[in-house]
Amino acid sequence: MSEPWLAADTIAAHLGVTKETIYTWIAERSMPAHKVGRLWKFQTSEVDAWVRGGGAAISDESEGSERP
Repeated sequence: MSEPWLAADTIAAHLGVTKETIYTWIAERSMPAHKVGRLWKFQTSEVDAWVRGGGAAISDESEGSERP
C-alpha cells in the first residue's frame, strides 16, 4: 500500500505549525511538496526527512531577531 498524499493543513498539524508557515517553507526553504492542480500535496516521509535534515531549522538571517 502506498503512502497517502496529505493536504497543507494536515501536514501543518503534523508539524505543529500554521498553514502559512508551510507555504513560506515551500517558497523559501525548499520544503518537499508537489503541486497537484492548485493544491500542494505532501508525503509525511519526505517532510519528516526534510525536517530531520535541518530544513525547518531557524536560520540566522530570517528569524535571528527572535532568538535570545
